[in-house]
Amino acid sequence: MRLVATEYLSLDGFFHEPGQWSGPFFDEAAGQFKWAELRASDALLLGRKTYEGFAAAWPGTRAQTGAFGEKMNDMPKYVVSSTLSEVKWTGAKLLRGDLLNEVRRLTQQPGNDLLLTGSGRLFTALMRASLIDRYRLMVHPIVLGRGARLFAEGPSAKTLKLVDTKTFASGIAVLEYEPQ
Repeated sequence: MRLVATEYLSLDGFFHEPGQWSGPFFDEAAGQFKWAELRASDALLLGRKTYEGFAAAWPGTRAQTGAFGEKMNDMPKYVVSSTLSEVKWTGAKLLRGDLLNEVRRLTQQPGNDLLLTGSGRLFTALMRASLIDRYRLMVHPIVLGRGARLFAEGPSAKTLKLVDTKTFASGIAVLEYEPQ
């Protein structure tokens, strides 16, 4: 599986709590894009905070979100946490032991994308270990001025190659990069 990190970002690089600021820009084209992204994925990779947010929201929305909600609820979910002792969302499994080796093992399995979303600390650890195969940044036309930055922890320099772009009428620009 290919590890794809997909993140919502503000123009000034913040990604924290996108549910509080991304909604006005989420149009039909963005919805179709996210549905295609999910269909191309075999599993989710989540840090604890993102898992807890998703697990609180998605199981109750199956009926309202149709096929998207069904896929979110039914697909395998790998959760990285040193504090959780169990995960209850259908298809969720805690990753134990050496995180980097566990993710390497997952990416060596056949299949479609392993989708990492949110999970800033996990994102940084995987980027530093050069385990991310594709960076998918959905840049929103908003300047937040504060919050958590995706690249805040100062990973070592990394050059990426732009491999795809998309824009939506709402102002979202999707920038896709791969490591060089």
